[in-house]
Amino acid sequence: MIIFTTSVYGEKPSQTSIPQKELAIVIDDFGNNMQGTDEMLKLPATLTIAIMPFLETTVEDAKRAHQYGHEVIVHLPMEPMKGKKSWLGPGAITTDLSNQEIRKRVEAAIDAIPHAVGMNHHMGSKATADERVMRIVLEVCKERGLFYLDSKTTGKSVIPKLAKELNIPYLENELFFDDIYTTQHIVKQANILARKLKDDQQMIAIGHVGITGPKVVNVLRQYIPVYEHEAKIVPLSELIPEYKVINKSMP
Repeated sequence: MIIFTTSVYGEKPSQTSIPQKELAIVIDDFGNNMQGTDEMLKLPATLTIAIMPFLETTVEDAKRAHQYGHEVIVHLPMEPMKGKKSWLGPGAITTDLSNQEIRKRVEAAIDAIPHAVGMNHHMGSKATADERVMRIVLEVCKERGLFYLDSKTTGKSVIPKLAKELNIPYLENELFFDDIYTTQHIVKQANILARKLKDDQQMIAIGHVGITGPKVVNVLRQYIPVYEHEAKIVPLSELIPEYKVINKSMP
């Protein structure tokens, strides 16, 4: 996997190579007591828990994830190319919002989620292709010291370009476990990830709580030992040297 790195506080850009293989598993859609929430948090691996803001269990899920030793990031709802805006939930970032309103919503979302150290997006195929919108989102992330994970819900994402320009640490998702909702497909994706780990130094994969939550939990229970045979399962921030630099510089 390529880790996209940026220069931080005057450091030269670099492409990181880490001898020990590393895998970051991100689980999206926490915050609304979705199916598989409790079981996912109790899995025997350090996960990255992506939590949607302003929902019934947003704060509770963030605190519990942190207590279990998982990393917490903001799962910011953003406008998709297809579908209803109502599917996104409260505080969504849409392309018809003013610059001021986008900034206000991003800041509020970060404030709503305790222990958040990074951000990715929920849906967002339209918003993440919009340079005006994403520039504001990433500027706020930079101001708050958050890294950004591009979930890659569109091939037209402007996040790589803007992250480099704005000097923000970011990563890219490489595999969805449950983009198709069947156990058969989730197992297929889990096997693909296992094969990739034999060759790649670092990998990022995303699953979800909710409709597929119990299925993803069951598959991960079986495959975590397989993955740990090849790689160390780490939070996203472990893949970002710049993020560690930022943290050390903060009081």
